[in-house]
Amino acid sequence: MFIELEELIVDNNLLGNDLLLPRLPNLHTLTLNKNQLTDIEALLEHLADVTPSLKYLSLLGNEACPNQLVSPDKDEDDYQRYRYFVLHKLPQLKFLDTRKVTIKEVMEAQARGAFMKVVKPKSEAPPNEAGSESHPLSYTPLPRGSRDAKNHRGIFAKCRYVYYGKHSEGNRFIRNDQL
Repeated sequence: MFIELEELIVDNNLLGNDLLLPRLPNLHTLTLNKNQLTDIEALLEHLADVTPSLKYLSLLGNEACPNQLVSPDKDEDDYQRYRYFVLHKLPQLKFLDTRKVTIKEVMEAQARGAFMKVVKPKSEAPPNEAGSESHPLSYTPLPRGSRDAKNHRGIFAKCRYVYYGKHSEGNRFIRNDQL
């Protein structure tokens, strides 16, 4: 119904991988910031199909976009690989996220963009079976029943020791007039 739509901003709308846009032949600007998009390949294939005129795209704040500000475990190399992959799928883009697309990036995306998809390794271990963990700890101060997050039992008790601060090594040389 909106075939003349040129700009669409749907930031912070809890959109997920089931996002389906209608065919928007004149759409040139699309921002999908701060949503719940995780499958970058499916999203880019859908956008390539329904938005042939897309020039400006922003996906910041989604798990699909490995940005250091949102994902502390990601670095600049992860983000650059993401840019190459996006530019491989959508070569007509002029601006991606916060930066203008350079000629060097377009050439790299054409040459190697198909291989730049960031893939997460799947865990080989079966999902938490009775007591099995992917990285078992040799020691834990918690009782066995408290280790499983699904079977947590909280404990409330009264402490027998009351700390008054007289025996603290840090306070031994500080007088009351210095506080």
